[in-house]
Amino acid sequence: MVSRAAVVSLSSSRSVFMATLSSLVLIVGGAAFAFPALQDNPHLVVYEGTDGPGVGKHIVLIAGDHEYRSEEILPAMGRILAKNLGFKSSVFFTLDDESFIEPGSSNIAGLDALDTADLLIVGLRFQDFSAEEMQHVVDYLDRGGPVLGIRTSTHAFRITEGPFVKYTWDYAGEEYEGGFGRQVLGETWVGHYGENHEQSSIILPTEDQATHPIMRGVSDIHVQSGGYRADPMPGSIILGMGQVLNGMDPDSPPDLGKELLPVAWTRTYQGGNGEQGRVFTTTHGASEDFLNPGFRRMLVNAALWALGLEDSIKADIEVSPVGPYNPVLFGFDSYRRGVKPSDLAGWETPIMSESKATRDGG
Repeated sequence: MVSRAAVVSLSSSRSVFMATLSSLVLIVGGAAFAFPALQDNPHLVVYEGTDGPGVGKHIVLIAGDHEYRSEEILPAMGRILAKNLGFKSSVFFTLDDESFIEPGSSNIAGLDALDTADLLIVGLRFQDFSAEEMQHVVDYLDRGGPVLGIRTSTHAFRITEGPFVKYTWDYAGEEYEGGFGRQVLGETWVGHYGENHEQSSIILPTEDQATHPIMRGVSDIHVQSGGYRADPMPGSIILGMGQVLNGMDPDSPPDLGKELLPVAWTRTYQGGNGEQGRVFTTTHGASEDFLNPGFRRMLVNAALWALGLEDSIKADIEVSPVGPYNPVLFGFDSYRRGVKPSDLAGWETPIMSESKATRDGG
């Protein structure tokens, strides 16, 4: 018969063992490598660094768009921010009923992580989260938390009923016109400005903001996603203008029928508590755009700036992808099937595995 003391001892040992696993750090040759904590939430993968200006700061990244593969770009960005700069990056994904990543499904859980977040990074499109999960997003915005939004996040939410309708992309009420996109990021969905897969763009720094910390070390930005029309809110600081090209190569000729339009800017918004939050928005941000070193650097710099860490922005910060990065050709429903967030744990797992089929079997 096992004594009660023995049971308590076994239980205590198991708790210590699990706690050790959840914060495992391997020390090799004096260098520390942090492994992602074990997660109970199937929507989540966590990357946590051990050295750099981000130590002690928590970034929440939410991937949930239907077309531009935020489920690829955001974990790749989270890894860079964690491994190279020391942040804790919690990356959330929308899932199907079997816990596989389903971009844009609105099935998400665990956004109470925003309660301890220092920065929110979103790659969302037409989301209608449950009221319980959306409440955490609203609470974060109410306290004026900094936000970084990419591509379709200008139309992040399409909420048809309930207390959070005003965050919808086309909300017409005067008190919050244009919803989250307009009121927080600075612009809502207006329309395409360049044909996807036919017209790429180069991003040209605005002359008066060439020395802005976000543009430090940034050059030669060429992006694959087509342009969006945008007229950012008054008070926005335009960092980059998009030149649409007639082709998919950086040396393709410019489309002279299209004027330059804002594609990257900063602004501040006021939370419900009166606090001001820093915002960076870009209307580009497809997973293929992240292959461009200049675009990656701009996003990494923007995260540091949004957190008030502009003094830590160096022109030579390492921004190469951590581990294999294999973005698919973006498009509706063209995501890799059969991938769970846990498949992306660690530094060297592929984002995504090329063995996983897309809708076209590729």
